[in-house]
Amino acid sequence: MKKKRRRDDPFAAREAEKYAHPIPSREHLLELMADASRPLPMEEIAALAGITGERDLDALSNRLRAMRRDGQIVCNRKSAFGLAPRMDLVRGRVSGHRNGFGFLIPDDGSEDLFLSPKEMRPLMHGDRVLARIAGIDRLGRREGAVVEILERNTGSVVGRFVREGGACFVTPDHRRMHHDVIVPGPNTGGAQNGDIVVVEITDQPTSRREPIGRVTEVLGRHMAPGMEVDVAARTYGLPTEWPEEVEREAAKYPSEVAAGGLDERADVRDLPLVTIDGADAKDFDDAVYCEPASGGWRLYVAIADVSAYVRPDSALDREAKSRGTSVYFPGRVVPMLPEVLSNGLCSLKPKVDRLCMVCEMRIDAGGKITRSRFYEGLMRSHARLTYDEVAAAIVDGKRAARQKLGKLTKTLENLYALYKVLRRARIKRGAIDLDTTETRIVFGEDRKIERIEPVVRNDAHKIIEECMIAANIAAGRLIERHKLNSLYRVHAAPSEEKLENLHVFLDELGLRLAGGKNPAPKHFASLLERVNERPDKEVVHTMVLRSLAQAMYQPKNQGHFGLALACYAHFTSPIRRYPDLLVHRAIKHIISGAGRRSYAYDLETMTFLGEHASMTERRADEATRDAVNWLKCEYMLGKVGETFGGTVTAITSFGLFVLLESVYVEGLVHISALGHEYFHFDPERHRLFGERSGRAFGVGDSVRVEVVNVDLDERKVDLELAGGRERTGKRASRRGKR
Repeated sequence: MKKKRRRDDPFAAREAEKYAHPIPSREHLLELMADASRPLPMEEIAALAGITGERDLDALSNRLRAMRRDGQIVCNRKSAFGLAPRMDLVRGRVSGHRNGFGFLIPDDGSEDLFLSPKEMRPLMHGDRVLARIAGIDRLGRREGAVVEILERNTGSVVGRFVREGGACFVTPDHRRMHHDVIVPGPNTGGAQNGDIVVVEITDQPTSRREPIGRVTEVLGRHMAPGMEVDVAARTYGLPTEWPEEVEREAAKYPSEVAAGGLDERADVRDLPLVTIDGADAKDFDDAVYCEPASGGWRLYVAIADVSAYVRPDSALDREAKSRGTSVYFPGRVVPMLPEVLSNGLCSLKPKVDRLCMVCEMRIDAGGKITRSRFYEGLMRSHARLTYDEVAAAIVDGKRAARQKLGKLTKTLENLYALYKVLRRARIKRGAIDLDTTETRIVFGEDRKIERIEPVVRNDAHKIIEECMIAANIAAGRLIERHKLNSLYRVHAAPSEEKLENLHVFLDELGLRLAGGKNPAPKHFASLLERVNERPDKEVVHTMVLRSLAQAMYQPKNQGHFGLALACYAHFTSPIRRYPDLLVHRAIKHIISGAGRRSYAYDLETMTFLGEHASMTERRADEATRDAVNWLKCEYMLGKVGETFGGTVTAITSFGLFVLLESVYVEGLVHISALGHEYFHFDPERHRLFGERSGRAFGVGDSVRVEVVNVDLDERKVDLELAGGRERTGKRASRRGKR
């Protein structure tokens, strides 16, 4: 085999910039190892790479250790290093289940590996591991056997402290944590039986024992007001405290825009830009203005210039990167940036000067963006408007609302006219427009829940949505045109398996999704339009949503399936989303005229940032969902014994999930509560049918149920049928029994 010396390393220049005493790059070492026909000990790798000297050998040892930690290579029992893929090993993250089993989610996007309870014994949810494919189980799933634990994910756990017969342990609140944490007597931190506590993991689990920890904080009793947010934040690892260096850095910023350094910015303070947000919004990161132009419209979208204050690798930047996104809980926000910026200097408040990034677009009569340009600006919002105010004045034409807006009425009418054009273009290209009910929890005194109500989206919401989409399209196109490493918002087409499940579900309802095995967004849009007047519309929309892939951030543009767009990036919310801040930095680099060589982000770094941002987005979604479910269960504690009408939203082998009318809470009718007979599950048609009576339950059926129990720990509402079904039971067909 030909020896490849250090001078052959194609990344030598990069390594020389990063290190005073560089050694061959990871890429070069992987190439050397790939050329070998066997795993190599460190001495042979050093010889092949031309590494000599004690200092360089120590550096090589550290690099190999880091590559092993990241799962790129494996060290076998003979202390030889081999490539993980060549050893048929799969690298990925563990997704746990409360019942003890789990799955390995491979980094390469391949099929998940099932991890048996035995394999999960030494693991916790979120750990990174290397595993080999051990076989296929009786359900046809690929089974994995863990070879090496690469990285531990769990340093602390939130849960209920339990003292039983002299033994103390904490039962995690996280539904994917299957281990109780043992707490030795001296480490209880004064916790009482039933307290909600934070326990630090001092010893990770092994194949023979549970994890061991010590109580570091007693959060309080179970039903304390605001407890749900504290628990969710700690359970999902959301940073809620600002490091001292971040507070020091944030304290240096004034409350108003400094006078210096504004000459190079476009002065757009005379443009009647306005913000339109919810009534309870506090951070305003986008403002809009529209005017007629030859054959179409000129749209201005001004976005808070967060990148002017949050510099790369500053303390603020590192913390914003770590948080990834602001997290919006009911009645409380965990922001990505400190309040002095998020609600102060970066917030586009009315009648004050603010730095902004402007996206100016020409849009023709067909809703197509024909030209766009970006520039740094100095703006002054002319009004802080709410969705309801704008809808009352512009959509409903209410005189009092129009008089209140005064001169702004005409510019908002221009916006509404443009929205109609953009809306028609959206429909024409076949974007998927899902209409599922979102809810809002309304609190009274002492944070007591008064009611749960649906959030109604009016045309004012949609005006802003279309303007933001237009600016995001323009941002994505600019970055793609200049081939700069940044993050696109990517939404893949549905998987074959999810499509098959959707086809089966729709077939049961007498519906059809066109497009065969590769339906386009327009086929989904057509289906949703056809069910608009059906009583099971909400269920169909929910099932379509479940069939779609999860959107993510990545530097490779692969389009946005749901919006039916070839190129899309998030530009419009840098106060609350870190990917938007990265996009702003990329755009500023482009408009400055600097070449690609001076750009701070390489592809590897941006790939990591995309993965991290996608993770923090999922983390925020899971945390808010958990807190909302807690609050809904808390609300339902007072409804035990009451009856509600509801709609069957899902069928499983163990029962029916029912969404309750008027309270918008989901509960379970267990299979044992369906009747005095055997019931069988038909997974293909999402149905349960009685063996003796032939009575069948399907998704979309209307039922009347009684609330019989609420388990706050498990976030479960147990229901039973009350007075029979509103729509009489249907006999299961022969096909249904197949």
